[in-house]
Amino acid sequence: MIKIYVSPSCSSCRKVKQWFDDQRIPYEEHNIFKATLDEEELKDILSKSENGTDDIISTRSKVIKDNNIDVDSMTIKELIAFIKENPSVLKRPIIVDDRRIQVGYNSEEIMTFISPARRLAMESCCPHGCPDYFNCEHIKQIEN
Repeated sequence: MIKIYVSPSCSSCRKVKQWFDDQRIPYEEHNIFKATLDEEELKDILSKSENGTDDIISTRSKVIKDNNIDVDSMTIKELIAFIKENPSVLKRPIIVDDRRIQVGYNSEEIMTFISPARRLAMESCCPHGCPDYFNCEHIKQIEN
């Protein structure tokens, strides 16, 4: 299941959710300010990020700047506790599935969350000029 970590005021978060809705791809929405992220979720996010904290922590956040925080010097345990207490330091949105992570909205990279078979079907449908992928007869033939 795809999880999307969001904040209500984030325009990129709204774009990501709209994209998943438009593609009819189910996801779990997690408002980082409503529910405390648990340790396992944060470990999962960190383990999937290619550049560690650089990918998910906003060094421009007020908490980090005002307190001169150096997240690179923290242990994993300290970092997780810090994020749990200060979820605003997370970049948003964070999209996670069982294999990958994407931070922010990128219209090309987000396509990786569509299954390979569906991507192939979408690409093969476009030359036919089908206006609606979900009701396209060409797609139904490929997916069956």
